[in-house]
Amino acid sequence: MVHVEDRAGSFVGDEKVDHGLAAAATDEEHNLTLMQALKKYPQACFWSIAISSAIIMEGYDIVLIYSFFGQPAFVRKYGELDAATGEYSLSAAWQAGLGNGTQIGTVIGAFLNGYLTHKFGYRKVMIASLLSLLAFIFIPFFAPSVEVILIGQILCGIPWGVFATMAPAYASEVCPTALRGYLTVYVNLTWAFGQLVGAGVQSGVSGITTEWAYRIPFAIQWVWPLPIALLAFLAPESPWHLIRTGDNDGALRSIKRLSSNKTDSEHRAQLAMMQHTNQLEMDISAGTSYWDCFKGIDRRRTEIVCMVFAAQPFCGSAMGGTPTYFFIQAGLPTSISFKMTVGGLAMASVGTIISWYLLSAFGRRTLYLWGLGLLTLVLTTTGAISAADAKSVAGNYAQAVMMLLWLFIYYLTVGPICYAIVGETSATRLRNKSVCLARISYYIANIICGAVNPYLLNPTALNLRGKTGFIWAGTSLVFFVWTFFRLPECKDRTYEELDVLFANKVKTREFRKFDVNVYAEDGQTLVKQE
Repeated sequence: MVHVEDRAGSFVGDEKVDHGLAAAATDEEHNLTLMQALKKYPQACFWSIAISSAIIMEGYDIVLIYSFFGQPAFVRKYGELDAATGEYSLSAAWQAGLGNGTQIGTVIGAFLNGYLTHKFGYRKVMIASLLSLLAFIFIPFFAPSVEVILIGQILCGIPWGVFATMAPAYASEVCPTALRGYLTVYVNLTWAFGQLVGAGVQSGVSGITTEWAYRIPFAIQWVWPLPIALLAFLAPESPWHLIRTGDNDGALRSIKRLSSNKTDSEHRAQLAMMQHTNQLEMDISAGTSYWDCFKGIDRRRTEIVCMVFAAQPFCGSAMGGTPTYFFIQAGLPTSISFKMTVGGLAMASVGTIISWYLLSAFGRRTLYLWGLGLLTLVLTTTGAISAADAKSVAGNYAQAVMMLLWLFIYYLTVGPICYAIVGETSATRLRNKSVCLARISYYIANIICGAVNPYLLNPTALNLRGKTGFIWAGTSLVFFVWTFFRLPECKDRTYEELDVLFANKVKTREFRKFDVNVYAEDGQTLVKQE
């Protein structure tokens, strides 16, 4: 065993925290199996799932707006007549504008959420965001022009940005270590489910030729907010948030609501562990502002959470994540394109469920790294098929099959696993802001990719069709290399242990080689395995 200088020993300075109780709670976190965690924390599972259901709306809209680009009724109303072909189409500029309008709104919402949740808590901000969304949906529903739809997309994007950043943060704060990966990854399942519902609705209205072909999908967005707002009203506040704001009694009440099958002493031990972790992080870095995310040891943690989210658009989701328009440009009939999208997103949901097992078996780093590698291979193959056989029916379907394979691999690895990485890597005192910065990075990457992709695919622009896969294969490879050198493994670590690992600047590929004990009596907090 190699002794490493103990830098965490002086971090804990709050004598009011019972270190014995905190240590006992930490030991329980490590010894808790999945089934034991499910029995002890059923309420935590329920409330995490309830809050995460808000992500359904964001996933629904992402498919919705991009699918409209290939819907005849929508492009006839909001597009322009092409004199050469005699058909209506939406220009690449407006495709990029509408797709990115949502992203602009979500950036605003994500940034605001970092401030609002710290001040008001998760529940109040969630309820206010849901109620504002009810009003904003009227704008695209009654939009007389494409410019008004753009305004509606930007405004609707603000609450969607709140949902997307709040759900993984809340899930990571109400669950024990044994459930943390599963319930943060579940956030991605709600995203996939929202996309599946959106694709299903679009397929269902594809035969309608009137304005209701796009009004009905917009109107369905009114279904979600009120039921979710009621659940948010009844949900317990995050105990970590209450501890950060000094409300230890409220934190204890929340802990009891999240795990009613535990004894009072176990509840108090969990509270002591949270207080100990909070004090440890205060001693390392007392700040809780956005600027603090870029200072000291938290700079590295911020880099990780931002990069793993930014990788998502650049690994091909601009092309494969919303595949209906790609299928149409690849030469498939519109009706078949919608049906294949539904099938692909159903595969995506199955892939996310399978990822729960893979997450436990292989950990975060391995799945994320090799997921990027496989996506790079699929995109390269798609481009090669298009370059060799771009016009035949067989070539068109071969490209479509590759995109379905892309969806399955993405939702098996990169898509869901990044939520676990983001939820675990950030410091607890900076978690909400770290998640917001990570999601903002995703939105900025999405804006870039969303602006570029229509010009690559659109027949009135570069018209690369399937050869676009070569472009995204190259960017995916860049993130594969970054992941290999910079992404550590955080599986089965408590937040306290991760604090110590990052504080001691442990190398990326050595995270799993260290034993951490912040309560060690001999002062050997960090010990490297031989």
